[in-house]
Amino acid sequence: MNLRVREATADDARLIAELTRAAWAGKVSVTSSGHRETAVIVAEHLRDGGGFVLEVDNQAVGSVRWLPLEAEQDVWEVCRMGVLPGHRGSNLSQHLLEAVIHHGLTSGVQEVRLAVRADQPKLIDFYAAYAFELAEELEYSHANPLEPPPMVMRRLLRH
Repeated sequence: MNLRVREATADDARLIAELTRAAWAGKVSVTSSGHRETAVIVAEHLRDGGGFVLEVDNQAVGSVRWLPLEAEQDVWEVCRMGVLPGHRGSNLSQHLLEAVIHHGLTSGVQEVRLAVRADQPKLIDFYAAYAFELAEELEYSHANPLEPPPMVMRRLLRH
């Protein structure tokens, strides 16, 4: 298996929107805005933050994005990480997460945060394996007000 994680460009906006919708179908609650992802939203995220595309044998099979917090530019929120159903079970998402962490470290970011949906608590252990800790005092800035608030996890990159 030939695996590659590459930095996303503006030209990837439509691809990433399609990957997100396909990765979340049947996996994430239908109320999630990820099911209505558009190339316009992705292009804004890539402009304001960044993203990575995961390729297996030269086929895009997953993606992730991050955005700096408005009030704290040296804090990134990871958003919309997903891997296509046919490629799950091989821990491929770890490569996306590691890419964001590494990029944050080389960019001098203070910390990386992410949100775990209330209906997906098993992800807490996955992220904890990458030194993310629950931060119950934090709120996710992109939370859907129509759903239970997600649990925020953080990983400090600089002390």
